[in-house]
Amino acid sequence: MERYEEVEQTITKRYRKEIWKKFVNGISKYEMIKEGDRIAVCISGGKDSMLMAKCFQELKKHRKMNFELVFLVMNPGYNEINKQKIISNSEILNIPIKMFETDIFNRVVNIENNPCYLCARMRRGYLYEKAKEYGCNKIALGHHFNDVIETILMGIFYGSQVQTMMPKVCSTSHPGMELIRPLYFVKEDDIEHWRDKNNLEFIQCACRFTEEYTKNGNKEEQSKREEMKTLIRQMKKNYDNIDINIFNSVHNVNLDTIISYRKGDKFYHFLDEYGKGKIDEKDKV
Repeated sequence: MERYEEVEQTITKRYRKEIWKKFVNGISKYEMIKEGDRIAVCISGGKDSMLMAKCFQELKKHRKMNFELVFLVMNPGYNEINKQKIISNSEILNIPIKMFETDIFNRVVNIENNPCYLCARMRRGYLYEKAKEYGCNKIALGHHFNDVIETILMGIFYGSQVQTMMPKVCSTSHPGMELIRPLYFVKEDDIEHWRDKNNLEFIQCACRFTEEYTKNGNKEEQSKREEMKTLIRQMKKNYDNIDINIFNSVHNVNLDTIISYRKGDKFYHFLDEYGKGKIDEKDKV
């Protein structure tokens, strides 16, 4: 058996419950794939996107729906070691990648305010454009369950708003294109277990900011997302289901108990309907 075949078996057998079923469930529950789709599976070189690519290959084998895949790798300016690591892992895992070059890291390296946000926006724009060149109507990103709950907490703590990372989004800047997140239900711990079980080694966040912090051992320059990871780990020590509850909170929003909210360009406030014949059941005598 080839190495990549062994890896594939761990997805559908050893980690069937933790990874495979959650991958399939996310696609089904949020209707991420439709007949005739051509999906650009965007690979950064990390564990999440590499696993996503392998899951897509397995899904393709089942042929329950007719769709096409393009495995897209953007090089935003990785050093040569990281670039070769991505190429090597793609060969080991039998993923036929299409790599293209950009200079994003050079363009954001001197940005002082929110360089990571700008970098992410630019990378997504390049991915949309390249995906369109290959005739794709969707791009798939490797965000997982933990990314979702961390985004919820970051929005509350640092953005003064309740929001989440959506399982799929229609692009407003690239008409006809859609972004999907098939690992929406898959937990990061399980992705790490899958990686370690198969003795695989992927690149981490390989931007120059991360490289500099790692080289200098600078713990104070911890990202907001890393802060959320640490906070959630601490809370789970006292209540194991805290991550599930955070995730479910944005699936069970009670608008009757929300002060105000925005939908599109419209803003709603509870005083708009307050006292107009509505009686709280708890207030009845």
